[in-house]
Amino acid sequence: MKMSEVTAERTPAVRTAPLWSTLVATFFGAGRLRPGPGTWGSAAALLIWAMVARWTPVPFQWVVLVGLALLTIATGIPAATRFARALQVKDPPSVVIDEVAGQWITMLFVPVSWRTLLVGFILFRAFDILKPPPVRQLERLPEGTGIVMDDIAAGLYAQLVMQLVLRFRLFLP
Repeated sequence: MKMSEVTAERTPAVRTAPLWSTLVATFFGAGRLRPGPGTWGSAAALLIWAMVARWTPVPFQWVVLVGLALLTIATGIPAATRFARALQVKDPPSVVIDEVAGQWITMLFVPVSWRTLLVGFILFRAFDILKPPPVRQLERLPEGTGIVMDDIAAGLYAQLVMQLVLRFRLFLP
């Protein structure tokens, strides 16, 4: 994180962002947690998914998770745009709605257990941090689109590896 980003996050400029965009972009404050706000955003996404999945019949879990991911993307892009504009920072570290969407994409078509949640968490965070091509290039897209789309791509990579893990029963019983 650059010093200008740290300073921008502590200035009153954040008050100029609409409340809805602040709540959505930071995933209701998870992005304000330190260290590693992206990790906290991913963990919050998994916690919510574990709770929702518990009350959703297994055949419909993928439908619910697709809906959650699409809703997150549809609201996350404009929220991240408004929040980043208010801070005058291209990709503020406290914006974690992108991690939420990417983490949920990672968990699509995956049975819910503590093992799959852990493996999915590790895979998504690894792809989000390493940003293999074309993930890093997607950051160049304008404003909230660039903020969110790189994590969508990281989630797709993690989803692919997660399916291989499940298919070949790697790390899972």
